[in-house]
Amino acid sequence: MSHSAQLVEHHEDNSVMAALRSPKRLRIEVIAGLVVALALIPEAISFSIIAGVDPRLGLFASFTMAVSIAFLGGRPAMISAATGAVALVIAPVARNYGIDYFIATVILAGVFQVLLGVAGVAKMMRFIPRSVMVGFVNSLAILIFLAQVPHMVDVPFLVYPMIAAGIVVMLVLPRVTDIVPAPLVAIVAITGVAVVLGLPLPDVGDEGDLPTSLPSLLFPDVPLNLETLEIIAPYAFAMALVGLLESLLTAKLVDDITDTHSDKTREAWGQGAANVITGFFGGMGGCAMIGQTLINVKASGARTRISTFMAGVFLLILVVGFGDVVAVIPMAALVAVMIMVAVGTFDWHSIALPTLRRMPKSENIVMLSTVVVVVATHNLAIGVVVGVLVAMTLFARRVAHLTETHRQVVENKDGSFSAVYTVTGELFFASSNDLYTQFEYADDPESVVIDLTNSHVWDASTVAALDAIATKYERKGKTVEIIGQNDASADRHAKLTGQLPTH
Repeated sequence: MSHSAQLVEHHEDNSVMAALRSPKRLRIEVIAGLVVALALIPEAISFSIIAGVDPRLGLFASFTMAVSIAFLGGRPAMISAATGAVALVIAPVARNYGIDYFIATVILAGVFQVLLGVAGVAKMMRFIPRSVMVGFVNSLAILIFLAQVPHMVDVPFLVYPMIAAGIVVMLVLPRVTDIVPAPLVAIVAITGVAVVLGLPLPDVGDEGDLPTSLPSLLFPDVPLNLETLEIIAPYAFAMALVGLLESLLTAKLVDDITDTHSDKTREAWGQGAANVITGFFGGMGGCAMIGQTLINVKASGARTRISTFMAGVFLLILVVGFGDVVAVIPMAALVAVMIMVAVGTFDWHSIALPTLRRMPKSENIVMLSTVVVVVATHNLAIGVVVGVLVAMTLFARRVAHLTETHRQVVENKDGSFSAVYTVTGELFFASSNDLYTQFEYADDPESVVIDLTNSHVWDASTVAALDAIATKYERKGKTVEIIGQNDASADRHAKLTGQLPTH
Protein backbone atom coordinates (compact mmCIF):
# COMPACT_ATOMS: atom_id res chain seq x y z
CA MET A 1 0.00 0.00 0.00
CA SER A 2 1.29 3.48 -0.87
CA HIS A 3 2.13 6.02 1.87
CA SER A 4 -0.76 8.30 0.78
CA ALA A 5 -3.22 5.37 0.87
CA GLN A 6 -2.03 4.50 4.41
CA LEU A 7 -2.54 8.11 5.49
CA VAL A 8 -6.07 8.09 4.01
CA GLU A 9 -6.90 4.84 5.83
CA HIS A 10 -5.45 6.10 9.13
CA HIS A 11 -7.51 9.31 8.81
CA GLU A 12 -10.66 7.27 8.07
CA ASP A 13 -10.16 5.05 11.13
CA ASN A 14 -9.75 8.17 13.25
CA SER A 15 -12.86 9.81 11.79
CA VAL A 16 -15.04 6.71 12.44
CA MET A 17 -13.75 6.43 16.02
CA ALA A 18 -14.19 10.18 16.52
CA ALA A 19 -17.79 9.94 15.26
CA LEU A 20 -18.52 7.06 17.66
CA ARG A 21 -17.15 9.16 20.54
CA SER A 22 -19.05 12.32 19.56
CA PRO A 23 -22.85 12.15 20.11
CA LYS A 24 -23.42 15.14 17.79
CA ARG A 25 -21.36 13.67 14.90
CA LEU A 26 -22.90 10.21 15.43
CA ARG A 27 -26.42 11.69 15.32
CA ILE A 28 -25.61 13.47 12.01
CA GLU A 29 -24.25 10.21 10.50
CA VAL A 30 -27.20 8.06 11.66
CA ILE A 31 -29.89 10.55 10.57
CA ALA A 32 -28.11 11.02 7.22
CA GLY A 33 -28.27 7.23 6.75
CA LEU A 34 -32.01 7.28 7.47
CA VAL A 35 -32.69 10.10 4.98
CA VAL A 36 -30.67 8.31 2.29
CA ALA A 37 -32.49 5.02 2.98
CA LEU A 38 -35.88 6.72 2.54
CA ALA A 39 -34.76 8.29 -0.75
CA LEU A 40 -33.24 4.99 -1.94
CA ILE A 41 -36.48 3.00 -1.71
CA PRO A 42 -38.44 4.54 -4.64
CA GLU A 43 -35.29 4.84 -6.75
CA ALA A 44 -34.33 1.19 -6.21
CA ILE A 45 -37.86 0.16 -7.16
CA SER A 46 -37.92 2.35 -10.29
CA PHE A 47 -34.44 1.11 -11.37
CA SER A 48 -35.69 -2.48 -10.97
CA ILE A 49 -38.53 -1.63 -13.33
CA ILE A 50 -36.01 -0.14 -15.83
CA ALA A 51 -34.01 -3.39 -15.65
CA GLY A 52 -37.18 -5.43 -16.11
CA VAL A 53 -36.80 -7.34 -12.83
CA ASP A 54 -38.71 -7.73 -9.54
CA PRO A 55 -38.40 -4.66 -7.21
CA ARG A 56 -36.86 -6.96 -4.58
CA LEU A 57 -33.70 -7.27 -6.73
CA GLY A 58 -33.18 -3.50 -6.67
CA LEU A 59 -33.92 -3.16 -2.96
CA PHE A 60 -31.69 -6.09 -1.95
CA ALA A 61 -28.92 -4.74 -4.22
CA SER A 62 -29.14 -1.35 -2.52
CA PHE A 63 -28.84 -2.99 0.93
CA THR A 64 -25.91 -5.29 0.09
CA MET A 65 -24.05 -2.63 -1.97
CA ALA A 66 -24.34 0.02 0.76
CA VAL A 67 -23.29 -2.31 3.61
CA SER A 68 -20.45 -3.93 1.61
CA ILE A 69 -19.00 -0.67 0.28
CA ALA A 70 -19.10 0.84 3.81
CA PHE A 71 -16.30 -1.63 4.66
CA LEU A 72 -14.63 -2.19 1.29
CA GLY A 73 -14.82 1.21 -0.46
CA GLY A 74 -12.11 3.85 -0.67
CA ARG A 75 -14.34 6.94 -0.32
CA PRO A 76 -16.05 7.39 3.09
CA ALA A 77 -19.65 8.74 3.08
CA MET A 78 -20.20 7.79 -0.58
CA ILE A 79 -23.40 5.83 -1.21
CA SER A 80 -23.46 2.83 -3.55
CA ALA A 81 -26.70 1.10 -4.49
CA ALA A 82 -28.77 -0.06 -7.47
CA THR A 83 -28.46 2.60 -10.20
CA GLY A 84 -30.21 3.56 -13.41
CA ALA A 85 -27.01 3.53 -15.49
CA VAL A 86 -26.24 -0.08 -14.52
CA ALA A 87 -29.91 -1.07 -14.95
CA LEU A 88 -29.93 0.30 -18.53
CA VAL A 89 -26.74 -1.58 -19.48
CA ILE A 90 -27.82 -5.04 -18.28
CA ALA A 91 -31.62 -4.82 -18.87
CA PRO A 92 -31.36 -6.77 -22.19
CA VAL A 93 -29.96 -9.80 -20.30
CA ALA A 94 -33.06 -10.15 -18.09
CA ARG A 95 -35.33 -9.54 -21.07
CA ASN A 96 -33.67 -12.02 -23.46
CA TYR A 97 -32.11 -14.71 -21.25
CA GLY A 98 -33.89 -14.65 -17.88
CA ILE A 99 -33.07 -13.78 -14.29
CA ASP A 100 -30.32 -16.38 -13.69
CA TYR A 101 -28.22 -15.05 -16.56
CA PHE A 102 -28.93 -11.53 -15.24
CA ILE A 103 -27.51 -12.40 -11.78
CA ALA A 104 -24.52 -14.18 -13.39
CA THR A 105 -23.81 -10.99 -15.38
CA VAL A 106 -23.76 -8.94 -12.16
CA ILE A 107 -21.27 -11.36 -10.53
CA LEU A 108 -19.00 -11.39 -13.61
CA ALA A 109 -19.13 -7.57 -13.79
CA GLY A 110 -17.94 -7.49 -10.19
CA VAL A 111 -15.03 -9.80 -11.06
CA PHE A 112 -14.10 -7.53 -14.00
CA GLN A 113 -14.17 -4.49 -11.68
CA VAL A 114 -11.86 -6.18 -9.15
CA LEU A 115 -9.40 -7.04 -11.95
CA LEU A 116 -9.57 -3.51 -13.42
CA GLY A 117 -9.15 -2.00 -9.94
CA VAL A 118 -6.08 -4.12 -9.17
CA ALA A 119 -4.69 -3.26 -12.64
CA GLY A 120 -4.79 0.44 -11.69
CA VAL A 121 -7.69 1.73 -13.82
CA ALA A 122 -8.33 4.44 -11.19
CA LYS A 123 -5.15 6.21 -12.31
CA MET A 124 -6.83 6.82 -15.71
CA MET A 125 -9.10 9.35 -13.97
CA ARG A 126 -6.44 12.04 -14.40
CA PHE A 127 -7.16 12.00 -18.14
CA ILE A 128 -10.69 13.33 -17.55
CA PRO A 129 -10.53 17.16 -17.96
CA ARG A 130 -12.29 19.59 -15.66
CA SER A 131 -14.73 20.64 -18.41
CA VAL A 132 -15.88 16.99 -18.72
CA MET A 133 -16.32 16.85 -14.92
CA VAL A 134 -18.46 20.00 -15.04
CA GLY A 135 -20.49 18.48 -17.91
CA PHE A 136 -20.85 15.25 -15.90
CA VAL A 137 -22.17 17.12 -12.85
CA ASN A 138 -24.56 19.29 -14.87
CA SER A 139 -25.95 16.41 -16.92
CA LEU A 140 -26.36 14.41 -13.73
CA ALA A 141 -28.44 17.21 -12.23
CA ILE A 142 -30.60 17.26 -15.38
CA LEU A 143 -31.05 13.44 -15.28
CA ILE A 144 -31.99 13.55 -11.57
CA PHE A 145 -34.62 16.17 -12.38
CA LEU A 146 -35.90 14.34 -15.48
CA ALA A 147 -36.30 11.17 -13.41
CA GLN A 148 -38.85 13.09 -11.27
CA VAL A 149 -40.94 14.31 -14.23
CA PRO A 150 -43.02 11.08 -14.56
CA HIS A 151 -44.11 11.60 -10.93
CA MET A 152 -45.37 15.10 -11.84
CA VAL A 153 -47.33 14.19 -14.98
CA ASP A 154 -50.93 12.84 -14.97
CA VAL A 155 -51.16 13.12 -11.16
CA PRO A 156 -53.78 14.69 -8.85
CA PHE A 157 -53.47 18.47 -8.53
CA LEU A 158 -52.65 18.12 -4.80
CA VAL A 159 -49.24 16.67 -5.72
CA TYR A 160 -48.00 20.09 -6.89
CA PRO A 161 -48.66 22.08 -3.68
CA MET A 162 -47.15 19.17 -1.70
CA ILE A 163 -43.95 19.25 -3.79
CA ALA A 164 -43.83 23.04 -3.39
CA ALA A 165 -44.33 22.71 0.40
CA GLY A 166 -41.47 20.19 0.59
CA ILE A 167 -39.15 22.53 -1.32
CA VAL A 168 -40.09 25.47 0.96
CA VAL A 169 -39.32 23.35 4.07
CA MET A 170 -35.89 22.45 2.67
CA LEU A 171 -35.13 26.08 1.78
CA VAL A 172 -36.30 27.63 5.09
CA LEU A 173 -35.44 25.03 7.78
CA PRO A 174 -31.61 25.10 7.38
CA ARG A 175 -31.73 28.84 8.21
CA VAL A 176 -33.55 28.06 11.47
CA THR A 177 -31.82 24.88 12.68
CA ASP A 178 -29.47 22.17 11.45
CA ILE A 179 -30.18 19.63 14.22
CA VAL A 180 -32.17 17.42 11.83
CA PRO A 181 -31.67 17.30 8.03
CA ALA A 182 -34.28 19.32 6.15
CA PRO A 183 -35.05 16.45 3.69
CA LEU A 184 -36.12 14.18 6.60
CA VAL A 185 -38.37 16.90 8.07
CA ALA A 186 -39.94 17.45 4.62
CA ILE A 187 -40.62 13.72 4.15
CA VAL A 188 -42.12 13.29 7.66
CA ALA A 189 -44.21 16.49 7.44
CA ILE A 190 -45.71 15.76 4.01
CA THR A 191 -46.41 12.13 4.95
CA GLY A 192 -48.06 13.26 8.21
CA VAL A 193 -50.30 15.80 6.43
CA ALA A 194 -51.26 13.28 3.70
CA VAL A 195 -52.13 10.55 6.24
CA VAL A 196 -54.00 12.79 8.73
CA LEU A 197 -56.06 14.51 6.02
CA GLY A 198 -56.48 11.30 3.99
CA LEU A 199 -55.22 12.96 0.80
CA PRO A 200 -55.37 10.78 -2.34
CA LEU A 201 -51.67 11.10 -3.32
CA PRO A 202 -49.51 8.56 -5.25
CA ASP A 203 -47.21 6.88 -2.72
CA VAL A 204 -44.19 4.55 -2.54
CA GLY A 205 -46.50 1.52 -2.36
CA ASP A 206 -47.76 2.33 -5.87
CA GLU A 207 -44.21 1.90 -7.26
CA GLY A 208 -44.13 -1.85 -6.57
CA ASP A 209 -44.39 -4.55 -3.91
CA LEU A 210 -41.92 -4.37 -1.05
CA PRO A 211 -40.13 -7.58 0.09
CA THR A 212 -41.27 -9.26 3.32
CA SER A 213 -38.18 -11.43 3.96
CA LEU A 214 -34.39 -11.02 4.22
CA PRO A 215 -32.15 -11.63 1.18
CA SER A 216 -30.59 -15.12 1.09
CA LEU A 217 -27.53 -16.61 -0.63
CA LEU A 218 -28.12 -18.06 -4.09
CA PHE A 219 -26.08 -19.36 -6.99
CA PRO A 220 -27.39 -18.52 -10.49
CA ASP A 221 -28.66 -21.60 -12.30
CA VAL A 222 -26.65 -21.21 -15.54
CA PRO A 223 -24.41 -23.72 -17.35
CA LEU A 224 -20.74 -22.97 -16.56
CA ASN A 225 -19.46 -23.08 -20.13
CA LEU A 226 -18.05 -20.88 -22.90
CA GLU A 227 -21.50 -20.25 -24.41
CA THR A 228 -22.73 -18.67 -21.17
CA LEU A 229 -19.57 -16.53 -21.03
CA GLU A 230 -20.15 -15.35 -24.62
CA ILE A 231 -23.69 -14.27 -23.69
CA ILE A 232 -22.94 -12.42 -20.45
CA ALA A 233 -19.33 -11.15 -20.88
CA PRO A 234 -20.11 -8.15 -23.18
CA TYR A 235 -22.88 -6.91 -20.85
CA ALA A 236 -20.75 -7.62 -17.75
CA PHE A 237 -17.79 -5.68 -19.15
CA ALA A 238 -20.01 -2.73 -20.12
CA MET A 239 -21.56 -2.74 -16.63
CA ALA A 240 -18.06 -2.89 -15.06
CA LEU A 241 -16.90 0.15 -17.04
CA VAL A 242 -20.07 2.20 -16.45
CA GLY A 243 -20.02 1.35 -12.73
CA LEU A 244 -16.35 2.23 -12.28
CA LEU A 245 -16.61 5.44 -14.29
CA GLU A 246 -19.61 6.67 -12.32
CA SER A 247 -18.15 5.58 -8.97
CA LEU A 248 -14.72 7.14 -9.53
CA LEU A 249 -16.20 10.40 -10.84
CA THR A 250 -18.53 10.53 -7.84
CA ALA A 251 -15.59 9.85 -5.49
CA LYS A 252 -13.68 12.74 -7.11
CA LEU A 253 -16.72 14.99 -6.64
CA VAL A 254 -16.99 14.06 -2.93
CA ASP A 255 -13.25 14.71 -2.54
CA ASP A 256 -13.85 18.25 -3.84
CA ILE A 257 -16.91 18.84 -1.63
CA THR A 258 -15.25 17.58 1.56
CA ASP A 259 -11.67 18.76 0.82
CA THR A 260 -10.35 15.26 1.59
CA HIS A 261 -8.53 12.56 -0.36
CA SER A 262 -9.78 9.04 -1.03
CA ASP A 263 -8.17 5.79 -2.17
CA LYS A 264 -9.53 5.42 -5.74
CA THR A 265 -7.85 2.05 -6.34
CA ARG A 266 -9.50 0.62 -3.23
CA GLU A 267 -12.81 2.13 -4.36
CA ALA A 268 -12.48 0.44 -7.77
CA TRP A 269 -11.88 -3.11 -6.47
CA GLY A 270 -14.28 -2.47 -3.56
CA GLN A 271 -17.07 -1.74 -6.06
CA GLY A 272 -16.27 -5.06 -7.76
CA ALA A 273 -16.29 -7.02 -4.51
CA ALA A 274 -19.59 -5.38 -3.50
CA ASN A 275 -21.16 -6.35 -6.85
CA VAL A 276 -20.00 -9.98 -6.45
CA ILE A 277 -21.55 -10.09 -2.93
CA THR A 278 -24.72 -8.42 -4.26
CA GLY A 279 -25.01 -10.96 -7.10
CA PHE A 280 -24.75 -13.92 -4.72
CA PHE A 281 -27.53 -12.39 -2.60
CA GLY A 282 -29.77 -12.07 -5.66
CA GLY A 283 -29.35 -8.30 -6.16
CA MET A 284 -29.22 -6.47 -9.51
CA GLY A 285 -25.82 -4.84 -8.88
CA GLY A 286 -25.02 -1.16 -8.87
CA CYS A 287 -22.40 1.52 -8.35
CA ALA A 288 -21.96 4.86 -6.59
CA MET A 289 -25.16 6.95 -6.58
CA ILE A 290 -24.41 10.59 -7.06
CA GLY A 291 -27.87 11.84 -6.04
CA GLN A 292 -27.95 9.85 -2.79
CA THR A 293 -24.29 10.65 -2.10
CA LEU A 294 -25.08 14.37 -2.38
CA ILE A 295 -28.07 13.96 -0.03
CA ASN A 296 -25.67 12.24 2.39
CA VAL A 297 -22.67 14.58 2.10
CA LYS A 298 -24.16 17.96 1.09
CA ALA A 299 -27.72 18.02 2.43
CA SER A 300 -27.17 15.92 5.59
CA GLY A 301 -23.53 16.72 6.36
CA ALA A 302 -22.28 13.11 6.72
CA ARG A 303 -18.53 12.46 6.48
CA THR A 304 -17.81 8.86 7.55
CA ARG A 305 -18.48 5.22 6.63
CA ILE A 306 -21.10 5.05 9.42
CA SER A 307 -23.67 6.92 7.29
CA THR A 308 -23.16 4.54 4.34
CA PHE A 309 -23.51 1.48 6.58
CA MET A 310 -26.59 2.88 8.34
CA ALA A 311 -28.23 3.71 4.97
CA GLY A 312 -28.06 0.01 4.06
CA VAL A 313 -29.24 -1.16 7.49
CA PHE A 314 -32.12 1.35 7.64
CA LEU A 315 -33.14 0.40 4.09
CA LEU A 316 -33.51 -3.25 5.07
CA ILE A 317 -35.30 -2.44 8.36
CA LEU A 318 -37.67 -0.03 6.59
CA VAL A 319 -38.66 -2.26 3.65
CA VAL A 320 -38.84 -5.56 5.59
CA GLY A 321 -39.92 -4.40 9.06
CA PHE A 322 -41.87 -1.22 8.31
CA GLY A 323 -42.96 -1.84 4.73
CA ASP A 324 -46.54 -0.74 5.49
CA VAL A 325 -45.35 2.61 6.90
CA VAL A 326 -42.87 3.24 4.06
CA ALA A 327 -45.56 2.40 1.49
CA VAL A 328 -47.69 5.42 2.55
CA ILE A 329 -44.89 8.00 2.04
CA PRO A 330 -46.19 10.25 -0.78
CA MET A 331 -43.98 10.32 -3.87
CA ALA A 332 -44.41 14.13 -3.74
CA ALA A 333 -42.14 14.24 -0.66
CA LEU A 334 -39.36 12.25 -2.34
CA VAL A 335 -39.74 14.21 -5.59
CA ALA A 336 -39.26 17.46 -3.62
CA VAL A 337 -36.05 16.05 -2.07
CA MET A 338 -34.67 14.97 -5.43
CA ILE A 339 -35.53 18.31 -7.10
CA MET A 340 -33.52 20.09 -4.39
CA VAL A 341 -30.66 17.62 -4.94
CA ALA A 342 -30.78 18.35 -8.68
CA VAL A 343 -30.72 22.13 -8.10
CA GLY A 344 -27.85 21.76 -5.61
CA THR A 345 -25.90 19.47 -7.93
CA PHE A 346 -26.00 21.72 -10.99
CA ASP A 347 -22.96 24.00 -11.37
CA TRP A 348 -24.85 27.24 -12.05
CA HIS A 349 -21.60 29.22 -12.16
CA SER A 350 -20.54 27.23 -15.25
CA ILE A 351 -23.43 28.57 -17.36
CA ALA A 352 -23.31 32.18 -16.13
CA LEU A 353 -22.65 34.55 -19.06
CA PRO A 354 -19.43 36.02 -17.59
CA THR A 355 -18.05 32.47 -17.10
CA LEU A 356 -18.98 31.39 -20.63
CA ARG A 357 -17.32 34.53 -22.06
CA ARG A 358 -14.18 34.04 -19.95
CA MET A 359 -13.69 30.32 -20.66
CA PRO A 360 -11.98 29.23 -23.90
CA LYS A 361 -14.52 28.23 -26.57
CA SER A 362 -13.10 24.67 -26.62
CA GLU A 363 -13.81 24.21 -22.87
CA ASN A 364 -17.45 25.25 -23.35
CA ILE A 365 -17.81 22.91 -26.35
CA VAL A 366 -16.47 19.97 -24.28
CA MET A 367 -18.83 20.73 -21.38
CA LEU A 368 -21.88 21.14 -23.63
CA SER A 369 -21.11 18.02 -25.71
CA THR A 370 -20.86 15.97 -22.48
CA VAL A 371 -24.22 17.30 -21.27
CA VAL A 372 -25.99 16.83 -24.62
CA VAL A 373 -24.80 13.22 -25.06
CA VAL A 374 -25.63 12.22 -21.46
CA VAL A 375 -29.12 13.73 -21.61
CA ALA A 376 -29.75 12.21 -25.07
CA THR A 377 -28.56 8.70 -24.15
CA HIS A 378 -29.39 8.77 -20.39
CA ASN A 379 -25.97 7.15 -19.99
CA LEU A 380 -23.31 9.03 -18.01
CA ALA A 381 -20.50 6.76 -19.21
CA ILE A 382 -21.15 7.42 -22.93
CA GLY A 383 -21.32 11.16 -22.27
CA VAL A 384 -18.02 11.19 -20.37
CA VAL A 385 -16.26 9.13 -23.07
CA VAL A 386 -17.56 11.49 -25.80
CA GLY A 387 -16.53 14.51 -23.70
CA VAL A 388 -12.99 13.15 -23.26
CA LEU A 389 -12.73 12.39 -27.01
CA VAL A 390 -13.92 15.90 -27.92
CA ALA A 391 -11.45 17.40 -25.41
CA MET A 392 -8.58 15.31 -26.83
CA THR A 393 -9.45 16.28 -30.42
CA LEU A 394 -9.66 20.00 -29.61
CA PHE A 395 -6.44 19.81 -27.57
CA ALA A 396 -4.59 18.04 -30.40
CA ARG A 397 -5.90 20.65 -32.85
CA ARG A 398 -4.76 23.49 -30.59
CA VAL A 399 -1.30 22.01 -29.97
CA ALA A 400 -0.85 21.20 -33.68
CA HIS A 401 -1.05 24.92 -34.49
CA LEU A 402 1.78 25.68 -32.03
CA THR A 403 4.35 23.95 -34.27
CA GLU A 404 6.39 26.33 -36.44
CA THR A 405 9.03 25.82 -39.14
CA HIS A 406 11.59 28.57 -39.86
CA ARG A 407 13.76 28.37 -43.07
CA GLN A 408 17.18 29.97 -43.45
CA VAL A 409 19.77 29.53 -46.26
CA VAL A 410 23.35 29.61 -44.95
CA GLU A 411 26.73 29.53 -46.70
CA ASN A 412 29.09 26.69 -45.77
CA LYS A 413 32.90 26.99 -45.36
CA ASP A 414 33.47 25.40 -48.77
CA GLY A 415 31.31 28.03 -50.48
CA SER A 416 28.28 25.74 -50.95
CA PHE A 417 24.87 26.55 -49.50
CA SER A 418 22.54 24.67 -47.09
CA ALA A 419 18.89 25.23 -46.27
CA VAL A 420 18.43 25.01 -42.47
CA TYR A 421 14.89 24.36 -41.24
CA THR A 422 14.41 25.04 -37.50
CA VAL A 423 11.31 23.19 -36.23
CA THR A 424 9.76 24.44 -32.97
CA GLY A 425 6.97 22.66 -31.03
CA GLU A 426 5.64 19.18 -30.31
CA LEU A 427 5.65 16.80 -33.27
CA PHE A 428 2.85 14.20 -33.23
CA PHE A 429 0.18 12.94 -35.65
CA ALA A 430 -1.82 16.20 -35.72
CA SER A 431 1.16 18.52 -36.28
CA SER A 432 3.51 16.30 -38.30
CA ASN A 433 0.95 15.81 -41.09
CA ASP A 434 1.39 19.52 -41.92
CA LEU A 435 5.20 19.30 -41.58
CA TYR A 436 5.58 17.72 -45.03
CA THR A 437 4.16 20.85 -46.73
CA GLN A 438 6.50 23.30 -44.92
CA PHE A 439 9.56 22.62 -47.12
CA GLU A 440 10.61 24.22 -50.43
CA TYR A 441 11.77 21.07 -52.19
CA ALA A 442 12.40 22.61 -55.64
CA ASP A 443 14.16 25.81 -54.54
CA ASP A 444 16.41 24.44 -51.77
CA PRO A 445 20.14 23.89 -52.37
CA GLU A 446 21.62 20.38 -52.45
CA SER A 447 22.19 20.23 -48.68
CA VAL A 448 19.20 20.41 -46.31
CA VAL A 449 19.44 20.42 -42.49
CA ILE A 450 16.40 19.86 -40.24
CA ASP A 451 17.10 21.19 -36.72
CA LEU A 452 14.86 19.58 -34.05
CA THR A 453 16.58 21.14 -31.01
CA ASN A 454 13.37 22.95 -29.97
CA SER A 455 10.94 20.12 -30.71
CA HIS A 456 10.15 16.55 -29.65
CA VAL A 457 9.26 13.49 -31.77
CA TRP A 458 6.29 11.79 -30.09
CA ASP A 459 5.04 9.12 -32.48
CA ALA A 460 5.42 7.02 -35.63
CA SER A 461 3.45 9.58 -37.68
CA THR A 462 6.25 12.11 -37.16
CA VAL A 463 8.98 9.61 -38.11
CA ALA A 464 6.99 8.70 -41.24
CA ALA A 465 6.67 12.42 -42.10
CA LEU A 466 10.44 12.98 -41.68
CA ASP A 467 11.12 9.89 -43.86
CA ALA A 468 8.74 11.23 -46.53
CA ILE A 469 10.53 14.62 -46.51
CA ALA A 470 13.95 12.93 -46.83
CA THR A 471 12.69 10.65 -49.64
CA LYS A 472 11.31 13.61 -51.63
CA TYR A 473 14.61 15.49 -51.36
CA GLU A 474 16.58 12.37 -52.35
CA ARG A 475 14.48 12.03 -55.51
CA LYS A 476 15.70 15.50 -56.42
CA GLY A 477 19.32 14.49 -55.71
CA LYS A 478 19.54 16.41 -52.44
CA THR A 479 20.77 15.24 -49.00
CA VAL A 480 18.92 15.66 -45.68
CA GLU A 481 20.53 15.72 -42.23
CA ILE A 482 18.46 15.73 -39.04
CA ILE A 483 20.20 17.34 -36.05
CA GLY A 484 19.42 18.42 -32.47
CA GLN A 485 17.17 15.53 -31.43
CA ASN A 486 16.93 14.83 -27.69
CA ASP A 487 17.65 11.27 -26.52
CA ALA A 488 14.01 10.08 -26.50
CA SER A 489 13.34 11.53 -29.98
CA ALA A 490 16.59 10.13 -31.40
CA ASP A 491 15.82 6.68 -29.98
CA ARG A 492 12.27 6.67 -31.43
CA HIS A 493 13.53 7.93 -34.79
CA ALA A 494 16.35 5.35 -34.95
CA LYS A 495 13.96 2.48 -34.21
CA LEU A 496 11.30 3.46 -36.76
CA THR A 497 13.05 5.27 -39.62
CA GLY A 498 13.00 3.28 -42.84
CA GLN A 499 10.47 0.82 -41.36
CA LEU A 500 7.34 2.82 -42.21
CA PRO A 501 5.64 3.25 -45.61
CA THR A 502 5.99 6.89 -46.69
CA HIS A 503 3.69 6.71 -49.73
